[in-house]
Amino acid sequence: MGFVLKKIISTFLMPLPLGVLFILLGIFFLTKQKYRRAKYLLTFSVLWLFVFSYSPVVDTLLYQIESSYPTLKKAPQESKYIYLLGGGHNDDERLPITSQVSSESVVRLTEAIRLYRELENKPKIIVSGYSGPYSNTPHATMQNRLAQALGIPKTDIIISPEPQDTEEEAINAKNIIGSRKFILVTSAYHMKRSMIWFEKQGLHPTPAPTYHQATNKNYKYTDILSSHALMNSRVIFHEVLGMLWQKIKG
Repeated sequence: MGFVLKKIISTFLMPLPLGVLFILLGIFFLTKQKYRRAKYLLTFSVLWLFVFSYSPVVDTLLYQIESSYPTLKKAPQESKYIYLLGGGHNDDERLPITSQVSSESVVRLTEAIRLYRELENKPKIIVSGYSGPYSNTPHATMQNRLAQALGIPKTDIIISPEPQDTEEEAINAKNIIGSRKFILVTSAYHMKRSMIWFEKQGLHPTPAPTYHQATNKNYKYTDILSSHALMNSRVIFHEVLGMLWQKIKG
């Protein structure tokens, strides 16, 4: 119940839903002839949506989160496992597996495979993630199918279909890996929060961030009201809320 409630709350505490809420409140005050409040709220709503759909602002904020850990250029040879955090998918059998797994998850898996091929003594790749609210197939199963399609032997894949969030992923990793060396692969924006959960379990993973979405160079200053920037601002809010939840849980 707590997991579902957390997801519902986080869905509405995002830039676009909040912006729409501010507009509706402004309209409400207009209907009550409270014009000063309406003016302030509607002006704030326009500024709110502008800021969180303006690429230079959003990229600057997201870059600060994504640059918490550097790219893992070379896999450390002592690594016995590669733990791949779950992402999104759909299980439409009419589509190839590369289209069923989300683009973000494909990039995560590709990075895991790159590191896997660098290691002389091939590690186990742990794919994880539950089915989600709109699927009957665990995400771990989908990533297992894609990994095998990309040439990874099934004997080198461990499937963990139970974890529903990053905290549960960390607990699962401790049960499987114990004190052995391993690499943690997830999106760059999610790596800081992931490392906190994993270190809380007494683990010391080597971070391998991927799927970088922001840059601190070549800003597109004319990219106004960008849907891509609005999507990235959603990522920022999601991670900030996640970090706040971590602090609340101690």
